[in-house]
Amino acid sequence: METPTNTGRYFIWGIDQAAYGPVDLSTLIEWIKDERVLAETWVFSSREELWQQAKKIVEIEAHFAAAAPAAGAEPVPGGKIKPGSLRRIKILADLSDMQLAHLVQFVEPLNVPQFRKVFVQGDPGDAMYMVLGGELRARLVADEKETILATFTAGEFFGDMALFDQGTRSADVVANVDSTLLKLSSVSFERLVKEAPALATPFLQSAARTLAARIRVDNKRLARITEQFSASR
Repeated sequence: METPTNTGRYFIWGIDQAAYGPVDLSTLIEWIKDERVLAETWVFSSREELWQQAKKIVEIEAHFAAAAPAAGAEPVPGGKIKPGSLRRIKILADLSDMQLAHLVQFVEPLNVPQFRKVFVQGDPGDAMYMVLGGELRARLVADEKETILATFTAGEFFGDMALFDQGTRSADVVANVDSTLLKLSSVSFERLVKEAPALATPFLQSAARTLAARIRVDNKRLARITEQFSASR
C-alpha cells in the first residue's frame, strides 16, 4: 500500500487494491452512510499523513460507533441494502449508482454465523452468493478429512454456476468467521434478465471475466501438478 501525494484530505483503499480519492470529509461521511467505507477500510488522512483503519480516524470514528449494533444483535436476513454497499463486490464496481439501486431489488442479504454451512455438496443449486464481509471456504470432506478448494473474502462471489444449470453443489461452503452475503437466486436472476437486460448484460460480462481468470489459474495449477507428477515417475 503506497502513500499517495495529494492535496485532498482522504484517499480510500479499495477492494481492488487501488486508492480512490482525494475526497473531502463530507464525501467520506456519505460513503460511510452508504456502507462503501466500513470501519475496517483503510483510509489515508493528509492531515496525519498516515494510513489507518477508518474506525481509528478521529474525525469519523463517531459515525461507526453510532452505526454499531447492540451487543449480541444479529441483523435479520432480508433487511434493507444500501446500493453503495454493493460496490464492495468486485464484479459490481463498474455499475452506475442507478444500476446498483436497481440491482438491490433482485438480491437478498444474509448473515452467516461462524462455522455455519451456506450449502453442502449434493444440495440443489438455486443461487449464487456475493461476499459483503467476512470469509468463507469451499471444501470437500472424505474419510473425515477436509480438503480446502478455495477461500472467499469480501468482494468475491461463489455458487454462480447455479444460475445457469441449477445442478447440484460440488462442494460445501462454510463460514470461517461471521459473514455477510448477498444472495441472487436463480428465480431472481431470470427476472433480472427479463426485466432489466441492460443491467444483466454488464453484470454477466463482469462475472464472465472473473470466471475466465479463475479457469486460467486452475489450468496453470493443473499443469504444474501434471509436471510434478511426470517428473516423479
